[in-house]
Amino acid sequence: MDYASSGVDLDLEGSAVASLIGALGRSVRAPGQPGAPVDLPGGFGGLIEFGDHLLALATDGVGSKLQLASHLNAWGGVGIDCMAMNVNDLLCVGAEPLAFVDYIAVPKPDPEVHAAIGASLTEACRLARVTLAGGETASLPGIVTEVDLSGTALGFLKRGEAITGELLQAGDLLIGLPASGLHSNGYSLVRRILDHVNADLSDICPFDAAATGRAVRRFVTDADDAPTLGEVVLNPTRIYVDPVIDLLHHLAESGELGGRRSIRAIGHITGGGLSNLLRLHPTLGWVIDAPLPVLPEFTWLQEAGGVATKEMYRTFNMGMGMVLAVAAEHANGVVAWLQRRLPGTDIVGAVHDAGHHVTHAPSGVTFSHY
Repeated sequence: MDYASSGVDLDLEGSAVASLIGALGRSVRAPGQPGAPVDLPGGFGGLIEFGDHLLALATDGVGSKLQLASHLNAWGGVGIDCMAMNVNDLLCVGAEPLAFVDYIAVPKPDPEVHAAIGASLTEACRLARVTLAGGETASLPGIVTEVDLSGTALGFLKRGEAITGELLQAGDLLIGLPASGLHSNGYSLVRRILDHVNADLSDICPFDAAATGRAVRRFVTDADDAPTLGEVVLNPTRIYVDPVIDLLHHLAESGELGGRRSIRAIGHITGGGLSNLLRLHPTLGWVIDAPLPVLPEFTWLQEAGGVATKEMYRTFNMGMGMVLAVAAEHANGVVAWLQRRLPGTDIVGAVHDAGHHVTHAPSGVTFSHY
C-alpha cells in the first residue's frame, strides 16, 4: 500500500500548490510598510514586516485523523493536533507563537462535540502558551459530512532573528526531537491499513506502545491497562514550543553555545517525511545516520500494509517530529540542554555539500525532491 493509492498523491499535491502559488499576485504592501511580505525560503510559515519586529503566520488543519476521532467519539486530542500543526511551523522560522484562531465546520452542530473540542483547544493553548483570540464555526450540510477542524497561528520575532537556513553549511549537525506518535499526517494511509486488517480500535494495542518510553493519552481504557489501538493512533501531536522557544530565548539572552545564530535551520517533519529537510536550503544535502528509534506503530503499520520503506519515510515522521540544524561546535551543548527538557533528543546526522538530497543511511532511502 502507499499514500497515493489511499487518495493522497504528494507529487500531484505539490504540483497543485505550485500552480496556486504561481497564480497569486504580488502583495499590495510595499517594502518597509507594516504587513509587507518578507522573503522566506522553505515555506514553514510566512513572515511580514511589523516595525522593529516581524510577524509570522501559519495555517493548517487536523486532516482525516478527525475521522478516527469521530469513530471513537474521542475529541480530547484534536485541538492539540490542530495547534501543534500550526505553532510547530512557526518555530521553524524562529517565531514565538502568540495567538490562535480556529475554524470548525460540521454537517450539524453537536454541543457535546463542540464542548470537547473547546476543552482540547484550551489545553492546546496552555501547551503552546498562546491566546485563543477568536474563531469561526460553520454548519455546512451538503458540503461537509464530518467534523473538520483547522486554525491559524500568529507569532512574532525581532527583525534580524529569523531562522531561514541561509547560515547553513556543510558539517552542521542535525538534532532530532522525538515525536509523540503519528502526529497528524498520513491518516488516509493509516485508515486504509486499519480497514485492510479489519482492526478494532477499541482492542488492546497489538504492540508494545510504551517501548520507546513515550506517554500515550488515555481515553478508553483504565490508566493501569495497556492502551488501545485507538488511543495510540489518536495520541496528540507533540507541541514543541517547550523546549524550542525556551532554547532560543536562552541562547539569545545568555550568549552561550554561540548564541541564537548557532541554530542554523529548523524543520518540522510533517507530510512529506524526511523530504521536508530539502525545503531548508536550495543546494545543501542531509544525511541521517543515527536516527531516533522508530515508534512501534510505524513498524506495525508497515508490516500490516506491506508499505515500502521509502514510502514510510516520505509519509510519516517515523519517530522524529522536528529537526534542528546546529553549528557543529555547539551541537553537543545544545543537545545536553534539550535533553533536560525533552528526553530522547539526540544528534541524528549532518549537513553535507555532496548534492541536494536527504539520505536515511540505515535503510538507504534517498529523497531528491520534496
